[in-house]
Amino acid sequence: MRFQGRTALITAGGRGIGRATAEIIGREGGTVVAVDLDKESLDQVMGAIRVAGGTGHAIVADALDASQVAGVVRRVVEEHGRIDILVNAVGGSTIISKPSATVDELTFDEWQRLLSFNLTGTFLFTNAVVPVMKRQRGGKIVNLSSIAGRGLSATSSSALRHRQGRDHRVHPEALARARPVRHHRERDRPQPHAQPTATPALGRDVPGRARTPGGAGAAGPRGGAGGSGARHLLPRVQRRRLRHRRHHRRQRRK
Repeated sequence: MRFQGRTALITAGGRGIGRATAEIIGREGGTVVAVDLDKESLDQVMGAIRVAGGTGHAIVADALDASQVAGVVRRVVEEHGRIDILVNAVGGSTIISKPSATVDELTFDEWQRLLSFNLTGTFLFTNAVVPVMKRQRGGKIVNLSSIAGRGLSATSSSALRHRQGRDHRVHPEALARARPVRHHRERDRPQPHAQPTATPALGRDVPGRARTPGGAGAAGPRGGAGGSGARHLLPRVQRRRLRHRRHHRRQRRK
């Protein structure tokens, strides 16, 4: 039972991917709270969950209404104590009369309705649930999208850009934690005055040089090939490889 003891709040839970998600979580031991405008669809989902031995609750509410969304989240917390999972499944292009309309066929009103339907509901529920998850110090948020956000679709081309808006969002904290680009140190960059020198293979004699116990040629303080000066002229990756080769050679000799 993957979701045993967890409470999942699922928007658009009366049909499509939202319904399938609700049934899976309910079957796997989770408590499902499904939100949708269609009460009949919600009743069918709750029946399927209970038949499978799960626990489900239906709430009829508009995911695009801020006051209703706040009321849903408050009710779930009061009745269940916490929200472990939020699944944002509201979206699509069926909100307009011609879902396959291209951009030149859309009116501005239809464009605004698509934006609101695909992005506003996700924002409102996320905005209301995040403080709850912060207080309980844990939780998962899943934003569902569509293949229309990855390329053209014959039946929902008008929703393409709105789905991409959901697909390519980046959390501000992720940007704050991102590592800055690490530049090579000055000594690792090619020096214009440095003449390329051949690096002898480890363990081989070099004509004109005395063989030393530390390695081939005139070994440096660490027994590196070609001396410490030549070693530092090599790029960092090559120096790392040389160290690994020396280490493995010593291990074989043991």
